[in-house]
Amino acid sequence: MNTTTPTKEFDILLYGATSFVGKIMISYLATYAEETFSWAIAGRDEQKLLALKKEHGLTSVPHFVADASDETALTALCEKTNVIISTVGPYALYGETLVKVCANTGTDYCDLTGEPQWIKAMLDKYEPQAQASGARIINCSGFDSIPSDLGVYFSQQSAIEKTGSPAKQIKMRVYKIKGAASGGTIASMLNVLKEASDNPSLRKLLVNPYMLCNAGHPFHLRQKNHKKAEYDNDLSIWTMPFVMAAINERIVHRSNQLLGTMYGKDFKYDEAMSSKTASTAWITTLGLGAFVGAASFAPVRNLLANHILPKPGEGPSVDDQENGMFDMRFYAELNNGKRQVVQVTGDKDPGYGSTAKMLSQAALCLAKDIPDVKGGFWTPASALGDALIHRLGKHAGVFIKEL
Repeated sequence: MNTTTPTKEFDILLYGATSFVGKIMISYLATYAEETFSWAIAGRDEQKLLALKKEHGLTSVPHFVADASDETALTALCEKTNVIISTVGPYALYGETLVKVCANTGTDYCDLTGEPQWIKAMLDKYEPQAQASGARIINCSGFDSIPSDLGVYFSQQSAIEKTGSPAKQIKMRVYKIKGAASGGTIASMLNVLKEASDNPSLRKLLVNPYMLCNAGHPFHLRQKNHKKAEYDNDLSIWTMPFVMAAINERIVHRSNQLLGTMYGKDFKYDEAMSSKTASTAWITTLGLGAFVGAASFAPVRNLLANHILPKPGEGPSVDDQENGMFDMRFYAELNNGKRQVVQVTGDKDPGYGSTAKMLSQAALCLAKDIPDVKGGFWTPASALGDALIHRLGKHAGVFIKEL
């Protein structure tokens, strides 16, 4: 937020309140009483907004109607709030106008996109406006990529404290995870595959681990790209590709640049799922490869979207959300020859129950805790850092600690 402007009516405004994640966030914010804040909700369907307010007893929470492409209506929302949270995806289809308006009006913004090609496009188009207006734009404020981004940030802080220098390499391994995908996440994934299949230059860009770093970045080291099941001799575990690595790794490298290369110019980072057995690793890898390969063809992609996979607005049941969890391990080789292991854990379904809490706390952190951060496109670690780590542990069931 541009701190020279008067305080606005609301601390946070949730745009996309009737989306699958939006509804979970409403439930969380409606019962969140640990601090005082003013908030409102918005979406394109007033009847759905009214029904949502009635369901949660939120008659006193204001609501507003705005279409994702209506620049005038979105500008009016920005005039009312310090921070806008967007859950309207796929962001590549529906997200640009709100980012444009926030960048132009000096309104802080956060979302839960995992679409690297869209983030790159928004950076190229709107970062100068955000820097000029004072708007702090923070993408990837959910399961992708807060646990990864803060896990590396915490690990490197600890490494520097112990040895005086950052770890040259960190490996993140998903130790355990329990969760399911919603229609919105699947729609975003299918759209990335569609864009990549139609655009050879985009396919080339997407494999660049530094694609989200600003021009002139100092990073040139080749990074590990997990494409198959393999045994990690250093950690004595089987590994397999982690679908979120494509966005998480790129956010981590952008954080490194924004933090003044705090992790070093020759920092290596990779993510993978861990497995107890070779058979599980290979079966999972082959299944994921078959899905991505098939979904790269338009007829199969349309069949999956229209008749087989969950549609936007659909997702895990309440029981599945409550019973989900994640446990991620960050293995760092320190310059004193010792290994450091940091654990990031979260309760509830990672992509929905936990993401709703992470995104809510990121927005509140943006609204209340970091007045000195200037306008521009940031990452969770580079803008919110320690303040968000504290919030997540206290209010969101996400804990970061050294083992």
